[in-house]
Amino acid sequence: MATTPNIDNKRYRSLIVSIALFLSLIGALLAFTFYTSSLLERNTVLIDQTNQVANSAQAVIKDLFDLDSSYGEDTSSPHIQRVLERLEQNTTLITGSISAIEKGGKITDIAGNSYNLPKINNKSQTQIAAANEQWKALEPKIQAYLKDADNIMIDSSDELTQAVEQAKTSSLLINDSLDQLTDEVFINAERQATTIRLVQILGVAAIFAYFLIFVFFFVRRLRDTDAEALAARRETQEIMETVNTGLFLLDKDLNIGQQHSRALNGIIGADRLSGENFADVLRGRISDKDLKTTRQFIEQLYNPRVKEKLVDSLNPLHKVMLHNTSGEDSATSRFLDFKFSRVYEDKDIARILVNVNDVSDAVYLEQRLEKERSQNDMQIEMLTTILNVNPKIINEFISNTKTHIDKMNNILKNPGSSQFELEGKLKAIYREMHSLKGEASALKLHSFTKIASDAEDKLDALQNQGKLSGNNFLPLAVHLDDLLSLSNTIETLGERINQAAPKAASIAKSVAPMTTASVAETLKTSTPQPIVTNHASVDSAINSMSINGDNEIDLSDESDDEQLSYYQDFAQDIAVRQGKQIQLNGHNLAHVNIPAHLKQPIKEISIQLLRNAVVHGIESPEARQSAGKSVVGSIDLKMQRDSQNLIIALQDDGQGIDYEGIRHKLVADGRFEQDAASQLTQGDLLKTLFASGFSTKEHADEDGGRGVGLDVIKALVKEYNGKLNVNSELGQMTRFVITLPAA
Repeated sequence: MATTPNIDNKRYRSLIVSIALFLSLIGALLAFTFYTSSLLERNTVLIDQTNQVANSAQAVIKDLFDLDSSYGEDTSSPHIQRVLERLEQNTTLITGSISAIEKGGKITDIAGNSYNLPKINNKSQTQIAAANEQWKALEPKIQAYLKDADNIMIDSSDELTQAVEQAKTSSLLINDSLDQLTDEVFINAERQATTIRLVQILGVAAIFAYFLIFVFFFVRRLRDTDAEALAARRETQEIMETVNTGLFLLDKDLNIGQQHSRALNGIIGADRLSGENFADVLRGRISDKDLKTTRQFIEQLYNPRVKEKLVDSLNPLHKVMLHNTSGEDSATSRFLDFKFSRVYEDKDIARILVNVNDVSDAVYLEQRLEKERSQNDMQIEMLTTILNVNPKIINEFISNTKTHIDKMNNILKNPGSSQFELEGKLKAIYREMHSLKGEASALKLHSFTKIASDAEDKLDALQNQGKLSGNNFLPLAVHLDDLLSLSNTIETLGERINQAAPKAASIAKSVAPMTTASVAETLKTSTPQPIVTNHASVDSAINSMSINGDNEIDLSDESDDEQLSYYQDFAQDIAVRQGKQIQLNGHNLAHVNIPAHLKQPIKEISIQLLRNAVVHGIESPEARQSAGKSVVGSIDLKMQRDSQNLIIALQDDGQGIDYEGIRHKLVADGRFEQDAASQLTQGDLLKTLFASGFSTKEHADEDGGRGVGLDVIKALVKEYNGKLNVNSELGQMTRFVITLPAA
């Protein structure tokens, strides 16, 4: 949102200039003070240095007299060595100090501290030159003596005598010159100190006078500005009290501005909003995730490199539900729509303007329309299935669905309170729900599949929570009721379509003439009846199956090609989701006489075996290529019958059963300790592969990873008194052979 050019910079330019000038005066005065303080410090160092030179000169004279009176003493004695060393040090110090004082250079004292000496005036130069002249007359004689002073083989008495005699003459002149120099430096220091005080007094007076003028002038300006601001605020307040939408400004820290529309309090449902933090106002009324996203969204609005239109599509507060903070009346929760716009000052983003509207009525209307649309879509989905699938399959599915629901209801009704009994109920319901979901997925009835998947999610949560109770099973009743209601709906739709079709015509021809009007009428008049269940739920989660529902499931009534196509479509759907390539080969599928009581279990077993082969057996194309195999995995499905048994055999050329991988997974899942797992035989490991809830797949998805498919096979084989054999070669193949008594 663009604004008019800001005139504050022009209005307060003189204020800024005046303050800058005021600070400049203070800065200049401080700089002058620092400079003069530094100069005084250097003069002090110069005075100290001249005193030190004078003291050192006195020490040199004393040491020379001491050496002269002690001449003849052993030069290696501690006394002579100490005096000679001190004489040499003082001589060097005097030479360096006089040179530094004369030139105004840097000097280092005995302690190692360095100082800068000021340049001295002409009068002081004359005095230091006189001292230097006398020192130059004395210093060579001292150096001549020190050259051989500690050598007992050389007589240095003459040099010592000359140095002593020269010292008697030069010491007085050196001291006199240095005293005069010290007095001159001290006088200069006092003169400079007086000048500094005068300048400081004048500077402080000027600054104080300038400050008084500054205050007088700008108080008048501020008074005029306040009057203008008051008038503008009054106009803004009138606007804010009139508009019926919520308007307010946000800064970078998410603080609400002091001005906002009167309607905002009623829309947000808060008495005080001015100056409050926007995040605190929303906290507890929207989810923590939405609150975090809102912070990030506003940060992006303040980022000038992000386009406003682009970031607006990510607005997390578009038609968001704002919950009632009291929690007493959920009806007071409402849907609000927040719109955010940038407020610019020149080219900078200064604020975010927020416009809030209560859109509860519109959202509730959308929800009602969406619910009706979902119901229509569900019925159209069911009607599409009825129109494209043999009625025998539909009837079989409805019958099986009710059978599965009845079984789950009976399982829930059975008494049981111990953990063992509750876990048994959980596994049994899980298997029934998994089988029901598979048949629904085969017919592409996504409404059924969705409800079954939701139920599996709850079952999976129960299976992982550890301790179970009867109340944990109660939510499953809702899912069973929904499943039965849907099965009644599809049964009613099928009956109406069959009644509308010519009795003498074939099924394909009877459904072909159906028009859009007749479909709509069928949908309109279908009234499913819900089931009433009164028990608990189960926990565990299985994988959804996708079987092509365009073919009949009754194997004995279909050709070999139709049956093979049925299973190929099912396997290919899974392979596509898993990113694999497979080729299913079927043998003797149509020429096997299957007893009526075995048709349903054989179908379920075949489906589970095929899914297990695609998900767990066949490798990815890349892995197969690396192993030297064809990228297309091969699966062989065979059925045969002898005088007593019906045999189903499925073999894949995949990676085989990795027993060591099973062992590691058992340890990783916490089912076994490392030592105990290492003792398991291949037979033990194979049994765990068929255990409920165990899977070698790392992450569960729609097709596998929850450990239910093989458990279903094991339960069906046991229920029909059959036998299950598994043969596998690592990296080569896996073969399942299931034998069921035909009688």
